Amino acid sequence: MKLAVAATAPLGADALERLAAKHDIAFLLTRPDRPRGRGQKVGAPPAKEVAERLGIPVRQDQRLDESFDFAGVDTVVVVAYGALIPLALLDKANWLNVHPSRLPRWRGAAPIERAIMAGDEESGVSVIRLVEELDAGPIGAQHELEIGGDTTAGDVYAEVGRLAPELIDEALANDSFEPQQGETTYAEKIGPADRELDWSRPAKELHDRIRALSPHIGARGEVEGRRVIVWRSRLDGEGLELLEVQPDGGTRMSYDAWLRGLRS
Repeated sequence: MKLAVAATAPLGADALERLAAKHDIAFLLTRPDRPRGRGQKVGAPPAKEVAERLGIPVRQDQRLDESFDFAGVDTVVVVAYGALIPLALLDKANWLNVHPSRLPRWRGAAPIERAIMAGDEESGVSVIRLVEELDAGPIGAQHELEIGGDTTAGDVYAEVGRLAPELIDEALANDSFEPQQGETTYAEKIGPADRELDWSRPAKELHDRIRALSPHIGARGEVEGRRVIVWRSRLDGEGLELLEVQPDGGTRMSYDAWLRGLRS
């Protein structure tokens, strides 16, 4: 089947590559290039880099409106695109969104991170038809995921990308999308305060925060009087054991190696 894909972030790039292995992708719709990294050099979104490597036409419309050309495509798959689709366009195509949660729990911007930070043991992936209300559309396919223990956000993102093509195919074959059932919760965007580690909090809460922000954002706090990003940890009985840190201006390393360097 010929599809279009709307994607920007790494999850969208992963899903695009996997979808392209099974379907003819007419074009990628992605966000404009923007400054990236410490040097703030303008760079392409991850999804655009994948599309160019695969020879998929790329569109970076600054603004979506009624004049948008679907190029004869009936279905647009949305994965981590990063912008709302105008209502006027929702009526002109079958917009299917791959959302990394078991909707209606964790609608919004950071569903994987918020689920792990909340201590959820299970989450999921949902394919919904886009409607005007945020992440509220009917469900065409859904798959549960285990996210407890030492599972990181990176692990979950990888599994969502792997499952995306299979779930899109299931939704495309589904003639009966079901309304969302259950309590609705919202996953707000991760902000600076969400990254801070308060060592007075319970060990499990700290561990959940660390793994929720690894390996893409990073939780941070003061350790041995130094500010560090904590990338990995584990629960050791009732306590928390740090495994991997990154000092300000430095590189990632094992916690033990960092301690040795600090004390040498």
